[in-house]
Amino acid sequence: MLSAAVAGPSATTEALDRLEEVLLERIEEGRLSREDMVPAIVVSTKPIYEESNGGFQTRALDLLSQTLGDRGLRVCEACMAPRTYAEDGNLVLQTGPIGLDEVQRLDDQNRGDAQPARTAIWVEETKRGVSVRIVDIATARVVFAQNIDPNFIEYRRTQKRYRMAAELERRARQDSLTQAFVDVGLLPDQHVSLDWTDQWGKTNSNLTGITLTAWDPLVGLGVVHYKRLRLGGGRFNPLIGGKVVISLPSALSRVVDSGDFDLTDTLVNGVAVARIPLWRSNYGILATASTNGRVTIGVSLMNISLLPVIP
Repeated sequence: MLSAAVAGPSATTEALDRLEEVLLERIEEGRLSREDMVPAIVVSTKPIYEESNGGFQTRALDLLSQTLGDRGLRVCEACMAPRTYAEDGNLVLQTGPIGLDEVQRLDDQNRGDAQPARTAIWVEETKRGVSVRIVDIATARVVFAQNIDPNFIEYRRTQKRYRMAAELERRARQDSLTQAFVDVGLLPDQHVSLDWTDQWGKTNSNLTGITLTAWDPLVGLGVVHYKRLRLGGGRFNPLIGGKVVISLPSALSRVVDSGDFDLTDTLVNGVAVARIPLWRSNYGILATASTNGRVTIGVSLMNISLLPVIP
């Protein structure tokens, strides 16, 4: 087992401790899998402070061995050094940042009969803490990448940047995004519904999907469409739209042609809906008005994940 060492600046030492905690937490939660990451080859453990030269690499390797297991960890001492190899009859000298193809080639040359490395790892000291990248060698997929500081300020900023990049890529592909809403209108009338929608469009400002309602109409199934409005510089994003709902009891009465049903709903019902989110929470204020003459004010649960059948 590699012995622990204290890195130079105190911020780096604490950031390395936080990094170990984050990796262990993600592995325990199942968000990272040791089996998918090992064998792992450590490409670079680079300090930037003179005081960190003596201990940064040792501490970084120690925490990686603690989280991934020392048997699945390899250190590539040649990865960051000038590299010379023969290619098509020419002698090639390679310096500077190393690519995944070179990491794979060096691993092939030096691992012997062992299993090929699955991931490559970079751990580097920054001004506020540490930066880590774990990349799948075969696919170049980023398995884990974060900037971590003792107070997790950089960690949150890194997560925000990666979420923004992923969101922009999704928008460029024009992929939809599933959103679910549970509406509960309380006063003066009642309206309960479950909406399942796809968020789409160039700016994701349109939501279209299906709805299942209760009480307005009594039992109904229909379609919904909402438009997201950007107000107050983006601080408020109300959803304005409506539903066209078929009353299932009314439809059933027409099928069986019986006069035994005491119906209060017409066959086709329209419901105008407005949702105003409460700050950045998943709750909002709901207002509805239907062609049945019912008006409600209540609450809306937005972006829910309470129902396992809805992604």
